[in-house]
Amino acid sequence: MNPKAPQPVQAAQTWFREADCSVDDFATLIETSRDKHPRPPFAADLAHAVPIYDCDALRPLLDDPARRPDQLAEWAGVLLDGAGVFVLQRAYEDTTAIDDATEIFESIIRSERKAGGGADHFAKAGANDRIWNAQEKLCLAAPDVFVRYFANPVLMAAAEAWLGPAYQMTSQVNVVRPGGEAQQAHRDFHLGFLTVDEAQRFPAHVHTMSALLTLQGAVAHTDMPVESGPTKLLPFSQRYPQGYVAWRRPDFRAYFEAHYAQLPLRKGDALFFNPALFHAAGSNRTQDVQRMANLLQVSSAYGRAMESLDRTRMCGAVFPVLRAMQARHALDTAQLAAVLASCAEGYAFPTNLDRNPPVGGLAPASQQQLFAKALSEGWTDEQFAAALHDLEFRNATH
Repeated sequence: MNPKAPQPVQAAQTWFREADCSVDDFATLIETSRDKHPRPPFAADLAHAVPIYDCDALRPLLDDPARRPDQLAEWAGVLLDGAGVFVLQRAYEDTTAIDDATEIFESIIRSERKAGGGADHFAKAGANDRIWNAQEKLCLAAPDVFVRYFANPVLMAAAEAWLGPAYQMTSQVNVVRPGGEAQQAHRDFHLGFLTVDEAQRFPAHVHTMSALLTLQGAVAHTDMPVESGPTKLLPFSQRYPQGYVAWRRPDFRAYFEAHYAQLPLRKGDALFFNPALFHAAGSNRTQDVQRMANLLQVSSAYGRAMESLDRTRMCGAVFPVLRAMQARHALDTAQLAAVLASCAEGYAFPTNLDRNPPVGGLAPASQQQLFAKALSEGWTDEQFAAALHDLEFRNATH
């Protein structure tokens, strides 16, 4: 007897398409999820379905090796299947380190303004200030402040709850002045930085994986009343599988604007959320609040290759070969794309965002995009080599 032939996987289960997304399904998922997720056991409160934790009460628990795993498991559950976001009140027992870091950040902002930088490329010119790579800049400018700022077991516990140990911490400081306008609803790392067409090329399971690789957070450096525009959040929206191709649609953004939650924060509070959560910075409607937050992007240790390759040299070596083969039509489009994928770096990050900002989009051009442009425009070897080294310089830490 012949075994039954395997049935093919349906394309709709494997690939997400923006046109197939249903805002009604999205709304039903969110509204039914609220009913299924009461206040988690360790949370002190629930505000707009978002769990609020009192860190003064949590610190003894996090210091207890026998009980700590229970708290981390609860946070992981909130991020994965629950609201997708939680607030840590009084994440800093003593806000002196925050005040000292704020002074350093303000001095960096003044210095970068004088040099013509410091703008937030995700906002209108003049509305915000942003410090790219605030993590390294704070560390080098004031290592004693850096040590006191990150000597915070609560932040470490939140990161390990989602990513486990050996995570990579990066941060950007964002200051939104009075009159700063709200962002539109979006998702972030990693697929959130791609266009719809690019995101649709990734199979469905990668859409799930993307959000598991990063934890997003923010430390409040000022008191943030709702009028100052703290982050707008849509609890449970990370549970919608197709969200990375849906978030740009006007009907999804309209639902977000009608149903988002916005929570006030005090200086020293922290907020952590799943990067797949629909969210957006709010409008600063105050007259005098300079809303400052240190935005944390914490990355999984496993988002790295086994070997480090000098892809700049590889691209320089391959370019004349590909150009010659292209001239005699020896490669078709698919073959050319396969070579580029095996040679050039296809992802724009990590990069030095001071030198290589995402002007005109959510991400700067990747090495693969530069390579494809050079071939399509008929660059010389010298032109391409210069462009590669310029990109290498813009990506470099120093």
